[in-house]
Amino acid sequence: MALLSVLTPVLAAILCLVVGFLFMKSRETSSTSKTKVVASKVESRPWVDQDLQDDTEITAREGEDADWVDSHEEEDLAHVPYSPSRYPEETMLKRAQDFYTLLNQRRSVRFISPEQVPREVIDNVIRTAGTAPSGAHTEPWTFVVVSDPEMKHQIRMIVEEEEEMNYRQRMGDKWVHDLAKLRTNWIKEYLDVAPYLILIFKQTYGILPNSKKKTHYYNEISVSISCGILLAALQNVGLVTVTTTPLNCGPKLRLLLKRPINEKLLMLLPVGYPASDATVPDLKRKHLDDIIVHI
Repeated sequence: MALLSVLTPVLAAILCLVVGFLFMKSRETSSTSKTKVVASKVESRPWVDQDLQDDTEITAREGEDADWVDSHEEEDLAHVPYSPSRYPEETMLKRAQDFYTLLNQRRSVRFISPEQVPREVIDNVIRTAGTAPSGAHTEPWTFVVVSDPEMKHQIRMIVEEEEEMNYRQRMGDKWVHDLAKLRTNWIKEYLDVAPYLILIFKQTYGILPNSKKKTHYYNEISVSISCGILLAALQNVGLVTVTTTPLNCGPKLRLLLKRPINEKLLMLLPVGYPASDATVPDLKRKHLDDIIVHI
C-alpha cells in the first residue's frame, strides 16, 4: 500500500503527459488537414494558371549579379529628328472615323478557312506588331508562327486536354455558364484548320550574345500592347482570329516549340480568312459615353 501511494502521483503525472501529447498531436493533424484543404481550394481556383509555375520569372539573386548586364555597360542612344505627318483637322476627323469603322468590324471568329494566306502578309503583320512601345525599348516579344500541320495538331491536343480540365474542374459553373451564350467549349477545331497559328511569348528577361541577362521592364504590358497592334494589323489586311489565352498550357507549349526558359506564352492566335459560313455572336459594344471620361 505504501508503494502504491508513492507511485500514484507518478502514474498520474505520466498519464497527464500522455493525454497532453495526444491532444497536441490531434491539433497538429487537424491543422495540417485544414491547410491541405485550403491549399486544395487555392489550387482549384479558376484563375490560377499553372504557367505561373513555369519558373520563368527569374530575377537576379545575391551572388548572381555578374550574370546580369550593368546598364552602364550599354551605350547611350543618339537622338534623331522626328517629323511625322500632320493633317488638317478635316482629314484627321475622316481618318479617325475610317479607322474606327475598320476596327469596329473586328470580331473574334472561330470559323476559319483553311485557304492559304501569303506568308509575306503574315510577316508584315508581325513586323507591324513589332513597332509597339516597350519598357526601355527592350522589345520583349517573340512571335512563333506555326504552319506545319503536324505541329498545329500537337498544339491542339495540348490545348484541348487542358481546356477540357478547365471547363470540367477549374473554371467553375459561373464561368462556364457565362461562356455558354458564346457557344464555346474545349473543342478547338480551328487550331487544325487555320493556315497559321501565331503564339506570342513574352520574354521575362533578355539574353545577350555574351550570355548575360538583360532586365525587361514591364514585359507583359509591352507585349500586350504589341498584341493589340497585331489584331489591328490583321483586321487591316482582311484576316480574322480569335484571341485565346490557353490556360495552363504555357509550359507544355513552350517545351513543344523549344522556346528558352526566359519566354512565357501570353497569347495564341489562329489566323486566316473567315470560313464562307462563319458566324459570330450578335454582340453590342459599349456606347462611347460608357467608356470615356472627360475632366
